Amino acid sequence: MVLEATMIVVDNSESSRNGDYIPSRWEAQSDAVNLIFSAKTQANPESSVGLMSMGGKGPEVLVTLTTDFGKVLDGIHRTKIRGSTHLATGIQIAGLALKHRQNKSQRQRIIVFTCSPIAESEAQLVKLAKRMKKNNISIDFIAFGDLEPENTKKLEVFNENIKGGDGSHLAVIPPGPSLLSDTLVTTPILSADGVAPREGADEAGADGGGGGFEFGVDPSTDPELAIALRMSMEEEKARQEREDKAKEPPKGESLEGIPEENQPLLDGQGEASGTGGDKMDEDKKESSEAQEGKKDGDGNADKMDTA
Repeated sequence: MVLEATMIVVDNSESSRNGDYIPSRWEAQSDAVNLIFSAKTQANPESSVGLMSMGGKGPEVLVTLTTDFGKVLDGIHRTKIRGSTHLATGIQIAGLALKHRQNKSQRQRIIVFTCSPIAESEAQLVKLAKRMKKNNISIDFIAFGDLEPENTKKLEVFNENIKGGDGSHLAVIPPGPSLLSDTLVTTPILSADGVAPREGADEAGADGGGGGFEFGVDPSTDPELAIALRMSMEEEKARQEREDKAKEPPKGESLEGIPEENQPLLDGQGEASGTGGDKMDEDKKESSEAQEGKKDGDGNADKMDTA
């Protein structure tokens, strides 16, 4: 899977207080951040994720690139909702954070949540997009909340100017009954990491109830349960292998007394074929004992005649 360093930029402006997304715009973002972190680290354990905000007085790096989910969770809880967004500045700072990543083989990606009006002009965004593309940085936008035509047009222009080999995506998610993270799973932003349901997953879910996932559990939503089920399956498989091995005879054990498959079960006299040899041995033994007894008797008789 792709080895990436990803900076997630959240919109913590006053617009994120709105409750048109379940349960609110900010809570919906927090849930989606958890999903993105899980998707990136599960796709490649060496991938790292950072977190920053772009609201308030200015952008703030909350968590540098890390593989520790606890740090990202703490960064979300420490974030305060305030002010307006600084989109262009936030993207530039995220680009600097990626530049200082420890593993230079990681591809660079920025995922930006935006739910408030965009103050930057199209010209400023085009210039920024070309600069990011020159630095080999892919940028995904998750637009929700304030979906005015002016905003979406600016994001579309930015996306057209930054598209590259690694792919930069724009996901516009309108309000609805489903969670933001549930809708995000179906977008190209996460489908590249194997999180989106596979093609035909709906039919598979209808037939088998598994939703297209192993054991019927989506590992991105409940990784602990998925790991527990996988371990249980491996333990059961190991137990069955031990039982099968115990039933097999040890190597080198003789199979004397067991008739061959091509040997008749009964001999010509109606006796078991496996016992015929034993009976002949017994007859020979009795005959030899009788001859020895006869010799002993003849010897004793000679002695008596001599006397």
